[in-house]
Amino acid sequence: MTLPRALLGAALLALLGAWPSPAGVRVVARDVPVRPAAPERSQRAPVRFDMVGLHWRGSGTVWFRTRSLAGVWSRWQPARPEAEDLPDRGTGEATSRRGWKLGNPYWTDASGAIEYRVRGNVRRLRAFFIQSGPDSTALRVAARAGQPAIIRRNQWGADESIVRAAPYYASRVRFAVVHHTAGTNSYTAAQSAAIVRGIQRYHVLANGWNDIGYNFLVDKYGQVFEGRGGGIDRNVVGAHAQGFNTGSTGVSLLGTYSSSRISAAARSALVKLLAWRLDVAHVDPLSRLAWISAGNPEYRAGTLVRLRAVSGHRDTGPTSCPGTALYGQLPGIASSVAARGLPKLYDPEVAGGLGGSVHVTGRLSTVLPWTVTIRGADGLLVASGSGSGTHVDWTWDASGTPFGIFTYTIEAGADVRPWTAAVPGPPPLAVRRLRAAPAVLTPNGDGVGETTRIVFSLTTAATATVEIVNGSGVVVRRLADARSFPTGSSRLLWDGRDGRGAPVPDGFYTVLVSAHSPGQSDSDVDNIVVDRTLGHLHVAPRPFSPNGDGRRETTTATFDLTRAATVRVLVLYGDRRIATLRSVVGLQAGPQSFAWDGRTGSGTRASQRRYTVRVEATTSLGTRVLSRGVRLDSTPPALRVARAVAGRRTSVTVVLGEAALLKVRFGSSIVALVAATAGTHTLSRVGVFRFVRAIAWDAAENRATTAWARVRRRSY
Repeated sequence: MTLPRALLGAALLALLGAWPSPAGVRVVARDVPVRPAAPERSQRAPVRFDMVGLHWRGSGTVWFRTRSLAGVWSRWQPARPEAEDLPDRGTGEATSRRGWKLGNPYWTDASGAIEYRVRGNVRRLRAFFIQSGPDSTALRVAARAGQPAIIRRNQWGADESIVRAAPYYASRVRFAVVHHTAGTNSYTAAQSAAIVRGIQRYHVLANGWNDIGYNFLVDKYGQVFEGRGGGIDRNVVGAHAQGFNTGSTGVSLLGTYSSSRISAAARSALVKLLAWRLDVAHVDPLSRLAWISAGNPEYRAGTLVRLRAVSGHRDTGPTSCPGTALYGQLPGIASSVAARGLPKLYDPEVAGGLGGSVHVTGRLSTVLPWTVTIRGADGLLVASGSGSGTHVDWTWDASGTPFGIFTYTIEAGADVRPWTAAVPGPPPLAVRRLRAAPAVLTPNGDGVGETTRIVFSLTTAATATVEIVNGSGVVVRRLADARSFPTGSSRLLWDGRDGRGAPVPDGFYTVLVSAHSPGQSDSDVDNIVVDRTLGHLHVAPRPFSPNGDGRRETTTATFDLTRAATVRVLVLYGDRRIATLRSVVGLQAGPQSFAWDGRTGSGTRASQRRYTVRVEATTSLGTRVLSRGVRLDSTPPALRVARAVAGRRTSVTVVLGEAALLKVRFGSSIVALVAATAGTHTLSRVGVFRFVRAIAWDAAENRATTAWARVRRRSY
């Protein structure tokens, strides 16, 4: 069985039987045989289960029903009643199982068997059985000031060990998306946490998501559960409405609400939750907005979609979620949300930026006195403005403040949640991540280390001077002179020459980057070594063949030293030393040459393989290293004549075991000479010959044993 890469880990664990969980949740995956001739198939489950979810390949649909431990079969359920509960594309979170349809997790209560009904093209079917028992004690949580009672992850038993990645955060939350889980409505208050635990395990282990997809979940008893981790009052990006996850908060009601309205307790909890969460985001629950889709089957990426601040899942994609009954309740729910917790501040915004005008606006739910304050990074007050009414509108003249880190705060009395955010504008100028790579420059003309790349980053656009300074503090080269550089990373090259184009002497140098913008400056340095001590390493022949036939018996390493140095010439296989060809203290400058006869340091023949010849030269400037590969090959190429036939032409088929120079003699005089790769080769010549001979030499000049064959006459 070949699995999609995203499912490989899940399948391997499924073969072991199950995924255990600190919270007592168990998940078992099983592939289900699909037989078109028998569309309904009953199967005993591998474990007692409380929740099930199905994945399948193909364009068809799958239905299922389950049998309780008391032997009662449920009614048939669609395996995928709500599609597109998915992460946004391009977030790095798994968005599909490469051709697999992802069914919804369905709470079944304690069950022991399942039956499947397949319609249309279903090629493969996989079932995930989830065992998640109810809590033995009631979960108790108190509401905090201004915040509803929310059962936190550690209270409902979230398994943090399976979370695949740290949460992503949006810059703002602009709207809420309401869902239903499309599971059963028949559950107890004690089972709600077990349902949430099962959904988390299914979303992560079966679907491959980073964590549970919803930001919050609400049961019919009015219990509110924290969903995806990362902070209930932070802008955590969920996986609940593909294309619309970033910038939204997703709340799912446990159960199915296609024809049934949510309970009064669930409605009250939902209203309290949305009133608090949208107030944290300063969103007017009755407002409408235009949002750009990040891409899903209904709204391709870039499509402008009209939404309400309290939208249903069906507003964002091709689904019936959150059910017709609940969807019809949303306008009334939004009105209740808007009426709760007044007064409120809506839509705080800032336009402009440092170095110009900073325009702060907002909207209040009623007439109130308001204040806008600007503070620096040290928290000290820089400027302020005030007014009264339902509209906040104030401008700070920041023309004399071209850079820095500042925040603005809108306040309208103790009963209104304040808003604080950053003032747009360039941060303080800083030169960061200056690095010369390589840090050692060896500009001797051998093509190795001829230039160094100088990379640095600026926190804001500025003019910068980039200089090379010698050990005496003298500038030998100015690579950039008060040149404009953008925010972010920039790079320059230095070839080891001074401003006149002459090579600089070997020694220690510093690269200095000095950046300036109005009212500020910064600089940074990094070190560079110029060292031409070692260069022009060549190893020849490559390959060589120390087999005693007198051809290519040794290979020789040649290189140049420009000054006296301590030198080691080594032969390595990987990181293991095979032989030391030379180790000399104070080897004098000039051309050097050292041969290797294919023997190890102990005098035995080295194995046939690829090796590295490494030369190390150490002076007061440090140790310089050059390496070249070499192959030891003393085995002749395998050669045979597979076929030789003659008609009007004589044709010969030769099989070579490796690339070689191939010579084929037809009779006593006519010769074909070709450079041939490993494999089968056919050559022909006009005329009829009695025999053919073939000879081959590989790159190490190992000669194969002559192969010959009599020519067979082709009959017509």
